[in-house]
Amino acid sequence: MTTVTEQSTHAPLSPAQMAERAKDIAGRAEEWVHRVRLSADGRWYERLHQDSDHEVWLLSWMPGQSTGFHDHGDASGAFAVALGALEERRITIARTVSAGQARAFGPGYVHDVGNISDAPAVSVHVYSPPLSVMNRYDLDDDGRLVQLAAESAGDW
Repeated sequence: MTTVTEQSTHAPLSPAQMAERAKDIAGRAEEWVHRVRLSADGRWYERLHQDSDHEVWLLSWMPGQSTGFHDHGDASGAFAVALGALEERRITIARTVSAGQARAFGPGYVHDVGNISDAPAVSVHVYSPPLSVMNRYDLDDDGRLVQLAAESAGDW
């Protein structure tokens, strides 16, 4: 399924371990850059690896593309930017994540990630355990999260 060299630990990875794994893979562009596709219709993504303890995804982002507010269910995760820059937004704070940087988070962490630059971006995402659900949210008029939908692994 992948050219990215991975070893299964047969146990969930910590957010710090996932961030290191995402940064490591993001830094080895020669192993995945030929797979990247850019789509004006929406974010492009491909799973690079999956086993019982974690999975790895490669994503490309055109300017203006974003995830919307979401969480990763019971999974922890991390993402590293390989090319370009992304903005991670929480309800009250936003931060830029540039090439070579990573963000890690635990279960139930709600964020919106997007490309607010004028150039494409590429990122590597690691989740442990593998994703089984993603919950989608919107903000109500009072700035509170309202769940819109729950997507299962079969939806993507």
